[in-house]
Amino acid sequence: MADRKSERQVGIIGSGLIGHSFAMLYAAAGYRVRMYDIKPEQLRHALSIIDDQLEHLSQNELLRGKLTIKEQRALITGTNDFAECVKDAFFIQECVNESLELKREVHAKIDPICRKDAIISSSTSALVPSLISENLTNKNRFIVCHPTNPPFYAPLVEVIPAPWTDPEVVITTKELMAEIGQVPVIVKKEIDGFVFNRIQYSIIGECWRLYEEGVMSAEDIDKVMSEGLGRRYAFMGPLEITYLNADGLLIFGDLYRETLYRVQCSFGPPKKMEGPTLEKMHNEIAARIPLDKLYERRKWRDIRLASLQKLINELDESHPK
Repeated sequence: MADRKSERQVGIIGSGLIGHSFAMLYAAAGYRVRMYDIKPEQLRHALSIIDDQLEHLSQNELLRGKLTIKEQRALITGTNDFAECVKDAFFIQECVNESLELKREVHAKIDPICRKDAIISSSTSALVPSLISENLTNKNRFIVCHPTNPPFYAPLVEVIPAPWTDPEVVITTKELMAEIGQVPVIVKKEIDGFVFNRIQYSIIGECWRLYEEGVMSAEDIDKVMSEGLGRRYAFMGPLEITYLNADGLLIFGDLYRETLYRVQCSFGPPKKMEGPTLEKMHNEIAARIPLDKLYERRKWRDIRLASLQKLINELDESHPK
């Protein structure tokens, strides 16, 4: 990457939660950001949220990067002009709603006006890259960067190339994600839902089944993760946890393969989240976290995520992996 990063533009299409989080990430790393939204009021709202979050992070000594709030904010510009956002950008991050038709429409607009050396990325959470990019002229420059939500506070990014994506694009994208403070992982081949969501959906699906069958309340199911599994998963993956818990995977296999298989067989087929059970679960959680308090609860969550990352960074320095 060039030394004078503030002269290099990143274009972000969509100013929702993912879009404005990515804008903060690139600005914290020193890049100039143009963030586009078709709705002026949504863009104003996003910029206001960025102002609020930067101030909140600064007050809690959790601001990313070496630039001040003023310097970071000055690098982010909102625009309702699509071409202004795209035409000079070396990296374009599409962050519109999860609709194949909409994403294809957006990328069809990007394709003829972007720089020929630009990398064109989508933040889709489940649509494989070939579905979005198959009709593009510059499809060899297309790649998916699926972030963890919220991207600014949870660093994992899945990098997924289409079958025709140039290898150089994969390498450059991975380097850029690492440079802005994220943790990129490469999904080597297209698979529905990628890896993050396939694991997440398996957890959500079993939580739904346990609730529907009356095994546990929604609050207690969440505690199983937040006070148990999640404490370990905060800094270690399930495969390494298994490895450590049983003196290696070979021993684990000898001790637990039959139990693991038996319990997995009891999961049954997937179920849709719908009907009276969905309403009951929603009402139980809403009684604790009303919908009009979501923004406050998200701030509560985000500060804890940022603080956890700060702690992990400090521990990695004093006790390297």
